[in-house]
Amino acid sequence: MVLTKQEWLALEAKAHKLRLDLLETTHMAGSGHIGGGSSILDILTILYHKYMNIRIEDPKWEDRDRCIVSKGHAGISYAGLLVDLGWNDPNQLKTFNLTGSKMGIHLDGNKVVGVDASTGSLGHGLSIGVGTELAARVLGKAFKTYVVLGDGELDEGSNWEAAMSAAHFKLGNSLITIVDRNGAMIDGPTEEIMALEPLTDKFAAFGFNTLRIDGHSFPQLAEAIETALSTEDKPTCIICDTVKAVGFGAKAGDYRWHYGAMDDNGYEQAKKDLTAYYEARKAKAEQEG
Repeated sequence: MVLTKQEWLALEAKAHKLRLDLLETTHMAGSGHIGGGSSILDILTILYHKYMNIRIEDPKWEDRDRCIVSKGHAGISYAGLLVDLGWNDPNQLKTFNLTGSKMGIHLDGNKVVGVDASTGSLGHGLSIGVGTELAARVLGKAFKTYVVLGDGELDEGSNWEAAMSAAHFKLGNSLITIVDRNGAMIDGPTEEIMALEPLTDKFAAFGFNTLRIDGHSFPQLAEAIETALSTEDKPTCIICDTVKAVGFGAKAGDYRWHYGAMDDNGYEQAKKDLTAYYEARKAKAEQEG
């Protein structure tokens, strides 16, 4: 196993805290992207707390690894992570998406420390990632770029132009693409709105080393990222099967919780649901780690 038991438990604890922060921010803001915000958190947690080469004391370090969260509507959970790292004032979460706040619903890289690309207009993240790594090549830099895509945004043709470019320019293990495959978008299930399957075969046809895993399993995430980092001859796409609003009880898997609000009773129930979800995951790590 790539992860030690101690690492696995630490990642579970951190992801749980970040989901609670997501809930708290949503409650303070009055609403938020609960669904995609929760489904992406295990991916972001392992990137920032195990794999990305960053300096906590210097978030703008020139040689840092980059993370481009192309599905910018997940900013409500990404914001909590960037605050938790100590890069932004926790009080900013209290004004998330409110008038005058530095933290809009789609995070602005000029206002929020740690955001490597301002996203939210879907379909551009992979293109930015390709450009970032081509620039690194010209500058003689060794940093890596991780691009996190939503599955719904794969309807945008610009992703596939970027995929062709990544393979053509042989970006290899400098560019790692991760798809948050929660199977749902704002209008409904992806396979009903615009079918994506066979998604693994599609990325492979575009020249990618393609892996498909459980995106809520830290051991599987670790093994896939290790494989991507060791694959030099072609770029890697990790398709992470996830659950929209994972951990939020009856809301989990329901596309209608792409964006939503909850009253005080719903907030208290969500805390209980998230705690139960964490306890089950922690028990599994204790047993299998």
